[in-house]
Amino acid sequence: MRYLQSLGWEIVAHRYRVGRIEIDLIARRGALVAFIEVKARRGLAFGSPFEAVTGGKRREIVKVARVWMDRHGQRGDVYRFDCIGIVDNRLEHVEDAFRPGWR
Repeated sequence: MRYLQSLGWEIVAHRYRVGRIEIDLIARRGALVAFIEVKARRGLAFGSPFEAVTGGKRREIVKVARVWMDRHGQRGDVYRFDCIGIVDNRLEHVEDAFRPGWR
């Protein structure tokens, strides 16, 4: 979270949950809202952290994001879906990592 805050993001939700599904972080910078999935690995033996954000996981994130938008979104907000991968304490942030079909 400190990483995002150092870039000017305000963390508006951490582990935002709808039923059993959750989004790791929701951050805002002005009118831009990012729904962020965070995956960590000790190494690459079982693949990169980004490979764990499967199509099914993306669909779940989008469902939860829609609920957040309905409850907390503001007129003029712009939304995107980011992924943060952490491998051996090295962080990689992929902005606009995927786009749902409803954009």
